[in-house]
Amino acid sequence: MNSVTSPDLNSGTRALQRIRPDVRAMHAYAVQPATGVLKMDAMENPFGLPPALQAALGERLGQLALNRYPGARQNDLKAALAAYAGMPEGHSLILGNGSDELISLLALACAQPVDGQRATMLAPMPGFVMYPMSAQLQGLDFVGVDLTADFELDEPAMLAAITKHRPAITYIAYPNNPTATLWDQAVVQRIIDAVGQIGGLVVMDEAYQPFASRSWIANMQAEPERNGHVLLMRTLSKFGLAGVRLGYLMGPSALVGEIDKVRPPYNISVLNCEAALFALEHAQVFAEQAASLRAERERLIAALRAMPGIQHCWDSQANMVLVRVADAGAVFAALKAHKILIKNVSTMHPLLANCLRLTVGSADENAQLLAALQTSL
Repeated sequence: MNSVTSPDLNSGTRALQRIRPDVRAMHAYAVQPATGVLKMDAMENPFGLPPALQAALGERLGQLALNRYPGARQNDLKAALAAYAGMPEGHSLILGNGSDELISLLALACAQPVDGQRATMLAPMPGFVMYPMSAQLQGLDFVGVDLTADFELDEPAMLAAITKHRPAITYIAYPNNPTATLWDQAVVQRIIDAVGQIGGLVVMDEAYQPFASRSWIANMQAEPERNGHVLLMRTLSKFGLAGVRLGYLMGPSALVGEIDKVRPPYNISVLNCEAALFALEHAQVFAEQAASLRAERERLIAALRAMPGIQHCWDSQANMVLVRVADAGAVFAALKAHKILIKNVSTMHPLLANCLRLTVGSADENAQLLAALQTSL
């Protein structure tokens, strides 16, 4: 008689041990549920496409060959992005599924030990959470260098950390998230020079470029040799296409060509590609939206600074505003009860104690936010 083996009820538990311990100890990136609320937590562009452009885009996407893998059309998108950004001669560009994928690819490409030590990634903190996460997942050490109390770069600390740790990758968010700070050009250039002396890469992360008063692309154009180890990273998310998921990285062709080797072959869908091309053909529409948001940002900051209970409101060069209140958790919960979602960043870093990050929205959205915030404070 054949015997029937009872299923091993512990097999799933044992299989979990195959997952890296550090991964099992992590928390997945959480996106707050936003159904039925005013979403002011993710720095999204509040404006949709005008109806005529919606119809034109829908017709265009409907004609795509979805049965085929993405092909040469991506070269058209690269050329359009290079022209839009003013990419210098001798530089190349690669596409990513948002900036997040590009950050992962950079870490993967640079994760080689040096003198028996793991490679290091360095960035000012508080900063974008994906920098340390990508370092951990790809096996790099991460070194965070605290900003000053007013969220400026601590130049002596940055230079000392570069000398000590000799990072393979140094991130400079320009402007920074969540502080919305656009750091001093001369300080940034001295940090870039220091990284060049130890043979590292600098990634200028310009996710919020549409709302900033300057871009590092001008420095790359003016002094290409001095910035020969600099990569410029941007996303179309803040341009107005957060749902399309498209980022791009440009830099000297020799560097970009090596990073391109670790990119999955079909990482950008034909839908992403065509939607991005369509948007660039109508870039003036998005430029007008960005200009409107910049104007709304200044009105929002003025109103926040006049509001009792706001202990401090920082200047902003992005489509977000950082404020400090007496009790961030209580204000966050009160706004949520008013069906307004913001970002409580108070636990991300000691320098952010009792800080909240607010997205700059339309005039109507900002008015709703301010009214609810006044009540919540």
